[in-house]
Amino acid sequence: MDYLSKMTDEELALAYIAGDNKAFDLLLSRTQTKLFTYIMFVVRDKDMANDIFQETFVKVITKLQQGKYTNSGKFGAWLVRIAHNVVMDWYREQKSEKIVEPTEDNDLSNLSGNEILDMNVENHFVNEQVMHDVKKMMNMLPPTQREVVFMRFYQEMSFKEIAETTGVSINTALGRMRYAILNLRRMAKEHSVVLQLD
Repeated sequence: MDYLSKMTDEELALAYIAGDNKAFDLLLSRTQTKLFTYIMFVVRDKDMANDIFQETFVKVITKLQQGKYTNSGKFGAWLVRIAHNVVMDWYREQKSEKIVEPTEDNDLSNLSGNEILDMNVENHFVNEQVMHDVKKMMNMLPPTQREVVFMRFYQEMSFKEIAETTGVSINTALGRMRYAILNLRRMAKEHSVVLQLD
């Protein structure tokens, strides 16, 4: 198994497709923590996260065995996309209450400029207390908004990568971030949480 440890995730996936089950065991051990963290952050329920994690890996195994994976150098992104789809399927079955939802064409013209936080929000997320407060409020966001915030600030993905991973346009990903920021600002105001840094 030592030869496997030198392989990339992509090479392990291809080795598994070729019949090496140990390659998949190593691939699972390498990716499970990051993937479970992502799922848990989005669904906020350990039992549900475990179910979605299991379903994700069943789909991964199935897709690998069906030859639906090609070495693109982005196994991790492919894995997160499958998890995203499983999570979204689960949420479609739920009747969750929305805070602010965008219009069908993601038109933001109904929002005035002073309601939207400056897009250079990365600079405001340095302070630990702000991050702690923001994380608590993020748990109250709708899943699509919580997911884009997580991918952008915790996984440091670009909006292009977020759009590709979640299967939406860059404008939709940006729109979800804007609505998330709007909701976070509203919640901060309601709970007298200061998000501005000195």
